[in-house]
Amino acid sequence: MTRYIFITGGVVSSLGKGIASAALGALLQARGYRVRLRKLDPYLNIDPGTMSPYEHGEVFVTDDGAETDLDLGHYERFTGRPARRSDNITTGRIYLDIIARERRGQFLGKTIQVIPHVTDAIKAFIRADNEDVDFCLCEIGGTIGDIEGLPFFEAIRQLGNELEPRQAVYIHLTLLPFIKSAGEMKTKPTQHSVKELRSIGIQPNILLCRCERPVPPEEKRKIALFCNVRESSVIQALDLEQIYEVPLAYHLEGLDVEVLRHFAINGAPPPDLAIWHDIVNRLKTPDGGVTIAIVGKYTEHKDAYKSLIEALHHGGLANRVKVDIAWVESEIFEGDEQACSAALQHAHGVLVPGGFGERGSEGKIRAVKFARENRVPFFGICFGMQMAVIEAARDLLGHADAGSSEFSRASTHPIVGLMTEWTRGNTVETRSADGDLGGTMRLGAYEAVLAEGSLVAGIYGADRISERHRHRYEVDVRYRAALEAHGMRFCGLSPDGILPEIIEIPDHPWFVGVQFHPELKSRPFAPHPLFASFIGAAKVQSRLI
Repeated sequence: MTRYIFITGGVVSSLGKGIASAALGALLQARGYRVRLRKLDPYLNIDPGTMSPYEHGEVFVTDDGAETDLDLGHYERFTGRPARRSDNITTGRIYLDIIARERRGQFLGKTIQVIPHVTDAIKAFIRADNEDVDFCLCEIGGTIGDIEGLPFFEAIRQLGNELEPRQAVYIHLTLLPFIKSAGEMKTKPTQHSVKELRSIGIQPNILLCRCERPVPPEEKRKIALFCNVRESSVIQALDLEQIYEVPLAYHLEGLDVEVLRHFAINGAPPPDLAIWHDIVNRLKTPDGGVTIAIVGKYTEHKDAYKSLIEALHHGGLANRVKVDIAWVESEIFEGDEQACSAALQHAHGVLVPGGFGERGSEGKIRAVKFARENRVPFFGICFGMQMAVIEAARDLLGHADAGSSEFSRASTHPIVGLMTEWTRGNTVETRSADGDLGGTMRLGAYEAVLAEGSLVAGIYGADRISERHRHRYEVDVRYRAALEAHGMRFCGLSPDGILPEIIEIPDHPWFVGVQFHPELKSRPFAPHPLFASFIGAAKVQSRLI
């Protein structure tokens, strides 16, 4: 029997429901239970794929090609369980499906309403494909009181009545602010948030209270009394230095014990948290440090690079070093070589991440040139790999106007362009330049064949890999021979040999570009091999500078 845990939030957004959900999933998993985590987003977009990084942050991509909320990245990193398309739903997708069914006449002329049609669709999504798990954790995006979230709250209220007794638990994440001028912790925001939740028919079983300071016992008693929960069900969630401390902290506060108690589960095995103790120990006692310069175009909004940040820290865990990130806006380099040198000269590694559009591209190319010529470890991801190939075509092949058809259509040497056909397994995939933005993407897991004896083959310890993609444009393989003659090796190709997946420069301390997004598959307990190797090279570089 699958049990359901619903995580809601109140008072303000950005309290960390995603981390809380992921950490609880990790704790239940550490006790031997099988878990699945899902995110229900109330916004009207079909998915976050076409949303601005400034608006939404990172788009997380699953193996089956879904563009999802970044919280699914937290779920994967804490539990190691790969997310699927069916683990993220939005109001837009719900309404799109219902309207399509109505147009086909599948509702037999009935009036379509939020209750029951929308709420039934949400409930069906929550309960689908859960036969193989013990716990399904569902996080509801936004905060209680948001008008767009009402159908989701109504759906989980209904589910609480429809499921068997002791089959559903409601956890409400709220804020306990400390007012410095008064010297007091205030419980009123939490009380009002719970009151709002109860007004729509949901009585929370557990309150997870975000706070800067420990909650005094008298405040816990007050919250329990006014919010109609047991005192043991008021769990403090203190601010922590590292997100990977959260499972340990929540266990010490008794969150997992309280969840099991509400489900009337007795005699559960104790959690094996050794791996989390090791991760935290490595984070807090590094043997040294490295500085990685990320040359990007969304650097003012760090959530746009959430998985990338975490993957770099995972690489640090593998090498037992602290990774400091120097954020560099790529536009400052455009037309200014001295600015590039000044910004990157103290970096132990340079990373150029993914992105879309022309803005900042010339600055990224200049950063690639700096890393290549100064023999600084370089990692180009997706758009970053494309910029590395364009830089090589300009400097090594002498094609001064080499560029990408994404933003320089007049170029006589379009090194990067929109491929219209390739094979995937036994099928042929096609795309059109005038299709919907999401429809022109190469999304999800694709295989690549690695060249024998290459650096990346040694890093992976394999000759065939599968990685997740999210991009429209590809490096033109017709330039392969000319570039390889000048020292750039195309060491990873799609199985049909049409699509370049990885490039490297053998005569360089560490210079790798990949068309995919390896950061999406990195875990703190299983750092991605490319990030582990890159940080290892940066560690060597730190001793040379």
